[in-house]
Amino acid sequence: MNFDDLLGRLTLEEKVLVLTGQDFWSTHPLPSIGLRSMVLSDGPSGVRGAVWDERDPSLNLPSATALSSSWDVGIAHRYGVVSALEARRKDVDVVLGPTINLHRSPLGGRHFEAFSEDPVLTADLAAAYVAGVQELGVGATPKHYVANDFETDRFTADVAVDERTLREVYLLAFEKAVTESRAWLVMSAYNSINGATASENDLLETPLNTDWGFDGVVVSDWTAVRSLESAKHAQDLAMPGPVGAWGDALVDAVRSGEIEEAAIDRKVRRILSLAARVGALEGFAKPADPPSVDGVAFARTAAAEGTVLLRNEGALPWRPEALTKVAVIGHNARDARTQGGGSATVIPESVVSPLDGVRAALPGAEITYAIGAVVQEGVAELSPSAMTNPATGGPGARVRFLDADGSELFAEDRFASRLVYIGGAAPIGRTSTFEFHTRYTPSETGTIRLGFASVGLGRIFVDGALAGELTAVPEGTDPAEIVLAPPSVSTPVEVTAGEPIDLRVELELAKHDGAFAEAMAVTIGVEPGDDDPQVLIDEAVAAARAADVALVVVGTNARVESEGYDRTTLALPGRQDDLVRAVAAANPRTVVVVNAGSPVLLPWRDDVAAVLATYFGGQQYGDALADVLLGRSEPGGRLPTTWPRTQDDVPVIDVTPQDGVLRYDEGIHIGYRAWLKAGTEPAYEFGHGLGYTTWELSDLRANDPSSVALTVRNTGERAGKHVVQVYVERPGSTVDRPVRWLAGFAVVRLDASQAREITVQLHEHAFEHWADGWTTEPGTFTIRAGSSVSDLPLSAELQLP
Repeated sequence: MNFDDLLGRLTLEEKVLVLTGQDFWSTHPLPSIGLRSMVLSDGPSGVRGAVWDERDPSLNLPSATALSSSWDVGIAHRYGVVSALEARRKDVDVVLGPTINLHRSPLGGRHFEAFSEDPVLTADLAAAYVAGVQELGVGATPKHYVANDFETDRFTADVAVDERTLREVYLLAFEKAVTESRAWLVMSAYNSINGATASENDLLETPLNTDWGFDGVVVSDWTAVRSLESAKHAQDLAMPGPVGAWGDALVDAVRSGEIEEAAIDRKVRRILSLAARVGALEGFAKPADPPSVDGVAFARTAAAEGTVLLRNEGALPWRPEALTKVAVIGHNARDARTQGGGSATVIPESVVSPLDGVRAALPGAEITYAIGAVVQEGVAELSPSAMTNPATGGPGARVRFLDADGSELFAEDRFASRLVYIGGAAPIGRTSTFEFHTRYTPSETGTIRLGFASVGLGRIFVDGALAGELTAVPEGTDPAEIVLAPPSVSTPVEVTAGEPIDLRVELELAKHDGAFAEAMAVTIGVEPGDDDPQVLIDEAVAAARAADVALVVVGTNARVESEGYDRTTLALPGRQDDLVRAVAAANPRTVVVVNAGSPVLLPWRDDVAAVLATYFGGQQYGDALADVLLGRSEPGGRLPTTWPRTQDDVPVIDVTPQDGVLRYDEGIHIGYRAWLKAGTEPAYEFGHGLGYTTWELSDLRANDPSSVALTVRNTGERAGKHVVQVYVERPGSTVDRPVRWLAGFAVVRLDASQAREITVQLHEHAFEHWADGWTTEPGTFTIRAGSSVSDLPLSAELQLP
């Protein structure tokens, strides 16, 4: 049976039905033709499933910036395979990833979720990720197509960008995932491009379908389909449902002749094709049984592979036998960020913090801990071990949904105090009051600030008495920000360590329109106290002074890097810079670990013995970090994005539309290209990364535009990993070009004193530019090879006709 036969059995109403989701995360089934519902799920760094629930945990992989820092298509492919295994385990058919928008500005709030500032590096890694996912019969969804490189006004902003820049930079990042890995889906973005919103844009047809041969489903970002106009374009599936812009109105538009039924048939054929590929359509082969892969072990490996050693003055790796006392310092050392905020968030079964990892790796040493500086903003969820469900007597809390009369509509027992309801059985739209009830056992004596993060009016009761009536007001209008990153409010409560209190929180639910009418999120927890910041620093300094080495973990918090809003500063939050300076002055063997998903300012970088960029390291973060610190694993990362000295130095930084328009006036010059054009030296350049051995490159040969050859030698005393980077220049070009641009790269792993001749494949458009088509300027191109964009000892010339 073919798709045309199935189409012939469907009414117009049935055809239109399958073009909009049946709920937040799934498509409509059509049992009459053997089509079951398909489940789509976030996120790119793990697979959450159809519910956001700690009772159904997910593997939390390192962030996309950690993956891209590996510069390893093999790691990216395995990352995709592990994601697909998680999807299969959770009965998910489509993974909504990878996110391959570019790091145009370091202020981008979703920076951690995307790969790089360079389109070639992004394209190669994305293609490998997509191939890995789809090998196991799960659809991958490169997103967000296209030029969705910011969060501010992302629903309404219009990106003004010229055709050449689109083709050579932003579309190039997507091309290989479609042309080589044959992605089964692509997600259209919220923003407009040159006057037309992404779901109504001709870019969905050209180049996606016509030039690249895409035969999959264009799924909208959630609520990005806003009118019938999008049905006239190559937009296939509108999510979420069941309410959307199409439905009965689309049926009427077809019957009136406004929209041709052939356009509807094309969309349905693509959805049927997707269903056949993922095993959701009877009469077509089911995906093979998945292989057995240890996802937890891979998470640990991937975190080490993506760790970038930015600086090392002989401090690393540590020798365990030489360490008797280690001071671990920093809020993020204990409460690490393993992922960024927003729809990409998953709930891991457990997390290994840096403090946990160091303690486990050095059982013979004394490990001391000091917080040093408070990083947290807003309430942090209660520790599950501190909660007792008053209804069951077991761990957790009782949650109830009440109508306006106080009658119970729905109740459940939960084991966490951060709860997100997007999809699932909870009757959000019919609920008047949400109630959270637990017996909480504090770990400290004194005044704590109990509160909630949500939107609207809430009451906090302690031991039956009203402790505070508080209202949380949203700061923006982005639905994702309001639901997933709501504001916090709190009230002071006196507690005694070890003595439980009866804690009950009532929230009057704020009502949302559209797709988020059945969505809510709330965190019940504790806000930071009013500790004297200098006292915390002094305590950390004392710990560092008494230790052999000091490990300081600095980083961002959930209010800094998240979907829904962009950053306003690249500085670390709180007093963390002061903390590092003080600790470094007390202990010359200070190692700093940066737990941030994207670039931050490191004004003290030259004053410490070593700096590691670890990004959001996933659930095995602490163990992977310990592996690197002790030299069990090579710090395998190289920077996929430039890190600045100061924010004022950043050549392209604007993420705020003016009069509704965000102009990409810098054209093709983003990232390191813009830095080279400006002639400004960053803190750490694109491609930079050190290791635990030394390398020598020699004998570069460029015989044709497809590849180069060279010899790589490990000149050190231990095995290691090197990333060979190849760039192209065109001196005297008649075309506006970057000073140089990445053309290809290769990972090399060699034993001590081992040498190998390698071939580096170059991108198919490496020597071309866009001028109403891919065009090669005749003449001499210079090819350079080395270890970063500014460390390129080898060169060769290639003459092109």
